[in-house]
Parts: sequence; structure tokens; C-alpha cells
Amino acid sequence: PEVPVPSAVLAAVREAVETALRLTHQPSDADLTILITDDNAVRRLNRDFMGKDAPTDVLSFPAGERDPESGKLYLGDIVISYPRAQEQASQGGHAVAHEMQLLSVHGLLHLLGYDHLTPGDKRRMWEQQAAILKEIGCPLTPP
Repeated sequence: PEVPVPSAVLAAVREAVETALRLTHQPSDADLTILITDDNAVRRLNRDFMGKDAPTDVLSFPAGERDPESGKLYLGDIVISYPRAQEQASQGGHAVAHEMQLLSVHGLLHLLGYDHLTPGDKRRMWEQQAAILKEIGCPLTPP
């Protein structure tokens, strides 16, 4: 289920994603979907697609294919648990809008092939994530 999210938070997510697409040199007509939902839905997806029976903050499902009808590049789907984002923002002492920006950028980078499984890949992803967040004035940094 979708959960209610303040319009200011949605605007912050849109700004983060649009900036990330620009800074990573994606086609201007590239498309993606972001589903903002609850822990239970994210847990089910994490279990069914990642083999991990636990909630998480963000999941990415890359597509990287052109839509046969429109010809637009479809990057994939990002799923974010809003309650988890709220909890992480509270624990970190920062705004939920900033947490949602971090999660949306992180998810988008996964759609673009970034990962953090090896130290080199992690450094590359974290550097790109930090550059995007800095560009939008988000004070958060990757862990």
C-alpha cells in the first residue's frame, strides 16, 4: 500500500532524482518509478526478490530497457519504506525529507549499476552519492 507523504517531502525526492539523473548523464526522457510504501510491503518484496525476510529502507529493481511504445529508457523501480525513513531520520537527528533524498539517490544509483559489494565499488558509489547530495544541499553523507 502507498502511504501518505507530505508534498514537501515528495518535492525533495523529485529534486534529488532529477539532479541525480542530470549528474549521471542520463537521457532527459529516462523514466523510473518510485513506490513509497510501508515496512510490510518492503519486507515482502525483499523476501520474494532478494531472499531476505526482513524490512529494509530502499530496494531497487533495475530494468534498463527502452519502452517499446514510447522508446523512452525505463531505468526501473525504486521502493522506499516511508516509516523506516522516518525512523532513520529521527535516529539521525535530521529531516525526513533529507533521508528520503538519500534513499532515492541511493536507489537510483543501484538502477544505474552502482553497487557497494566491494570496497572499490562502495567508494565509487558513495562518492557519486555524496556529490549528488551536495549539489542539492542535502547535509547527509553516505555511511
